[in-house]
Amino acid sequence: MIADHIVVFFSLAAALAFFVWGRWRYDLVALLALLFLTTVGIVPGDEAFYGFGHPAVITVAAVLILSRALMNSGLVDFIVRLMGKINSRQYLQFVVLVAAVTICSAFMNNIGALALFMPIGIRMSRKNNFSSSMVLMPLAFGSLLGGLMTQIGTPPNIIISLFREETITAKPFGMFDFTPVGLGVALVGIIFIVSFGWRLIPTRKGQPSPEDLFEIDNYLTEVYVPKGTKYAGKRLFELGCATDGDVIVVGLVRNKKKLPFLSPYRVFEEEDHIIIKANAEDLKEFLDVTGLKLAESDKLSSDDLRSEDITVTEAVVTNNSALEGQTARSLNLRSIYGINLLGISREGARLQSRPDRIRFRPGDVLLLQGRSDALKEVMSTLGCLPLLQRGLNLGKPPRLVLCLAVFFTALGITAAGVLPIQVAFSLAAALMVLLGFVTFRELYESIDWPVIVLLGAMIPVSNALETTGGASLIGDALYNFAGEHASWFTLGLIMVLTILLSNVVNNAAAALLMAPVALNVASGVGASADPFLMTVAVGASCAFLTPIGHQSNTLVMGPGGYHFSDYWRMGLPLTILIVLVAIPLIVLFWPTGL
Repeated sequence: MIADHIVVFFSLAAALAFFVWGRWRYDLVALLALLFLTTVGIVPGDEAFYGFGHPAVITVAAVLILSRALMNSGLVDFIVRLMGKINSRQYLQFVVLVAAVTICSAFMNNIGALALFMPIGIRMSRKNNFSSSMVLMPLAFGSLLGGLMTQIGTPPNIIISLFREETITAKPFGMFDFTPVGLGVALVGIIFIVSFGWRLIPTRKGQPSPEDLFEIDNYLTEVYVPKGTKYAGKRLFELGCATDGDVIVVGLVRNKKKLPFLSPYRVFEEEDHIIIKANAEDLKEFLDVTGLKLAESDKLSSDDLRSEDITVTEAVVTNNSALEGQTARSLNLRSIYGINLLGISREGARLQSRPDRIRFRPGDVLLLQGRSDALKEVMSTLGCLPLLQRGLNLGKPPRLVLCLAVFFTALGITAAGVLPIQVAFSLAAALMVLLGFVTFRELYESIDWPVIVLLGAMIPVSNALETTGGASLIGDALYNFAGEHASWFTLGLIMVLTILLSNVVNNAAAALLMAPVALNVASGVGASADPFLMTVAVGASCAFLTPIGHQSNTLVMGPGGYHFSDYWRMGLPLTILIVLVAIPLIVLFWPTGL
């Protein structure tokens, strides 16, 4: 008979392997691990899904809704206007930008904060003619550091806070219990990034404009439909399928009137002039097959792809996007969503293969053409973040004040212990909907459902690690390894293990797996559990070594042109610095009692 803890170890090892492999999404992997442990009887059937009603899950969902409300209120745009007054020095703009995303990340979802400030960083780099790689990684790391400062700054803090309440029959960590350590770590981390760390980032080829990145001007050609051709009277989708080459119809000129974007069912007439995007080889094949002729016209540019109603914009594929693993052809981007995919860039380089057959990955930068009024909604539906041309949602000052009043009232109620955090923030989220800061559609779109499923599934798995004695065995092994060393050495060991884990799996999963282990180590050495839990909270949010450790890192990979190995260049010294700073701060503010 195999011991239960061996089965749990096996399921966790398999889950971690699939997390690292990345072929299956982490929420599916977590759910399969839960179902396996339930099937073999380790997790009782009537308790299999209790994790989905756990306070941590409810709190994370509420925080995500409140983050959307803060975005819609115009708060970040107000900060942007203030930053616009800093025109004297480029370096000062950089410092303020990194500081701003760090502060915002303390009170809203860190991915959302990065998504709002990333376009500003790209715009700033292009305006000042330097590579965006020098600013985007500091912004991503700043968003992670900001999450350390409050209970709601990042899911690991919420998880550790409520874990404390459930396991050691104490009150959960309060809203600002994380601040003394988190603020100190964030401050040291930001000083390192803006003073020296950014110099360690390899300078990748800049992306001064969409046209330069994708070389659009070199691929635009005007052709015309001669009389008597068989393609007169054909629809656009029939013309687009004439060859297997990379040929995209991006505009039409009829009776001297330019139509930059066409329905797939647009019928071509004789003597129509058509603007197509194709390289020389594909263009020759296209003309040979269709019988269309080259038009005598001036050199075309990306301006010919735009009009008052049509725009061309860049967007980055986010984690958990509907595009991930799909192609433009499989999704029918043009016929269903009404957008043209003009090009794809990955790690700062334009992919030369036919765009409609390339499978999208998180971090890919897409060049899209479509109607201005619909493009933003389509990108939101598909899970893309527009990199430029974001319209500012300035809002009215009274609305901004009202939104902040609701948010900080919820903070105050939680900090004062009047209501549990999950109740206070759920009430605040409901108020934001009733007051019109979040629409019902945005209410559900703002929730990161894969993270919710991950948490709901991993909470029972984490409990199984504890109840079967698996966490105790790991804790004993860590205690025996640490031996008679001082408590700070044991804390450092736990933090390093948590950091390594968080760089290959989701940070929430890292916190759930390491929390029971840390608790057992604390019990084994007869120390207070608080410093050990705080160590896990800090370590789980310090994924600076890889682009897969946190969604913020993945989000900047494409726009910054980063390679996988670029992250550890600044991330490794930053991680070492954080461990050296965080452990003394934890021991100072949360004594071990030894």
